Amino acid sequence: MIPVGDIYNKGVNFLIGSGASSGLFPTLELELVKEDGTRWSVEELGAHMTNTSDKRYTPLFMHYYLECILPAQRFAVANVTDEAGKAVLANYRTFLQTLLTMVQRRPAQDRRCNVFTTNYDGCVPLVADEMLQEGTRDFVLNDGTRGFRTKLLEARNFNNFLCNSGVFDRHVTSVPQINLIHLHGSVYWRETARGIAVDYNQNLKGLLDDAAQAKLATFSVALRAKEGKLSDVPTPDFTDDELQAFRAAYEQVPIVNPTKWKFHQTVYEEHYYQMLRLLSYELERPNAVLVTFGFSFADEHILNLVKRSLSNPSLQVFVCCYSQRSYQKLTSHFGQYANVKCLVLDGDTPMTFTEFNTRVLSLRSTVAGDSSAKGQNGEGQGQAAAASEALK
Repeated sequence: MIPVGDIYNKGVNFLIGSGASSGLFPTLELELVKEDGTRWSVEELGAHMTNTSDKRYTPLFMHYYLECILPAQRFAVANVTDEAGKAVLANYRTFLQTLLTMVQRRPAQDRRCNVFTTNYDGCVPLVADEMLQEGTRDFVLNDGTRGFRTKLLEARNFNNFLCNSGVFDRHVTSVPQINLIHLHGSVYWRETARGIAVDYNQNLKGLLDDAAQAKLATFSVALRAKEGKLSDVPTPDFTDDELQAFRAAYEQVPIVNPTKWKFHQTVYEEHYYQMLRLLSYELERPNAVLVTFGFSFADEHILNLVKRSLSNPSLQVFVCCYSQRSYQKLTSHFGQYANVKCLVLDGDTPMTFTEFNTRVLSLRSTVAGDSSAKGQNGEGQGQAAAASEALK
């Protein structure tokens, strides 16, 4: 569906959202149903509660913290035992392998691509670390850090790359590299006097004790109730002091929240806008490509940034839609742009990470051709075998 043989030698960028980690961590979509029959998301419900001064606003983020953030903070690849979780990790591995195969075929000193993500979890770096330990591939995952005892995050580090040179410097070849840029922060970040430190070995204490989780239990069950209504969600019995204490602790977590308000600390806020500028710069380059997956474009900053970048006539954007409903929503954002293709699978087949790897961005399906998906014009986007010859 995406012509890998045509894009591998361009400035390839990926933007992945929570849909990629679905199966390990919950997405932002809730089970609660609105009056129009669509389901609430955490971001929409948070905005609604803000506008209506709903007392359930802070408990909503307590629920979000327990459901999405705390599991990511305590995530370890070795602890994943269920089949759904293993499938997610396998898909991340396949995705990274595809990217590395693509960049390996680029010119000797330009073997890089960018993965922008709004996810807080460590799926990409931890899966990449396992691949490196196996020793079957030589590559670099650049998360923007430098240092030994303390790894500090700086935007300028994404411009660095590693090269291998001959004994007499007669040839120089860059090591395949994937730049990992967290647009919404990471559970592995922490603020220090010198800036943002990154530590993948953190053992963090949760923000809610057993008593607080017990108070929240009924509220969370109501949020997860299929076809439930907002009016059925109770207000947890927290005191004002308890709510304030949680808000104060939660504001120290280095992530962008799924509502209009963003980072609270200046150091994170500055890095956030630096990373948005980096995304903008990459999309303004000649022959740039952006592939989005698992991302709903609910973040208005990113949506508007991508729309502005579409004035670059050589930019090509592929927006992968999970379902027919999301396809309709995203085509309403991008339908007027000739250099955007919104991709969706035929029928009611959802575009899961597995489908993305096997039918959308797959070296194998590029060889075989795949006509089971359509773009904005409704036509099949299957690719001929010749499109992959450049990758062989």
